Amino acid sequence: MLDSRWFKTAGVAAAITLATATASYAAPAPVTAAESAAAAVTLRYDDSRAAGWEAAIAAGVASWNANVGNVKLVEAAPGTRAEIQIVATSGWPQATLGPVRPGGQARVELGSQAVAQGHDKTRIAAHELGHSLGLPDTKPGPCSQLMSGSSAGTSCANAVPNAAERSRVESAYARGLASLAPADGRVLVDAP
Repeated sequence: MLDSRWFKTAGVAAAITLATATASYAAPAPVTAAESAAAAVTLRYDDSRAAGWEAAIAAGVASWNANVGNVKLVEAAPGTRAEIQIVATSGWPQATLGPVRPGGQARVELGSQAVAQGHDKTRIAAHELGHSLGLPDTKPGPCSQLMSGSSAGTSCANAVPNAAERSRVESAYARGLASLAPADGRVLVDAP
């Protein structure tokens, strides 16, 4: 008799556990700040073919890392795969529109033509990385919008995403990998 009560109690406990687990998948709770930080997506970038842009890239990466918590950009170790390939070109800056996933592929081209016309290198790098994180252009736009790009004029050196841009990236990478839709793969050219 004692054994049958134990099996019955164990069966009820298992059913409650199963019901609780099923309910937690049916309606996910809102993401807390702690969960967001714990679930941060790490994306690696390779700037080994972006000679002359190293300081601008480092500053652009630092800007994104300081302003969003759901995704972190880190430099790939030599010889390892990177999701974001950054190269220096002679044309206009351009980038693949993300959000790029870990294991995915995006390309950022930092074009010297924009620099020759007077645009700020750090703003260019941060703007193009914003495309890889899923942000489209917002042209025309003010200097306070990082994604306004060249439409803000050559005097604009703002390399910090505004609140709306930060929110959009946070949303794109919320809940870590589970929420990421595949990148759309379009290339956005930032010529005026």
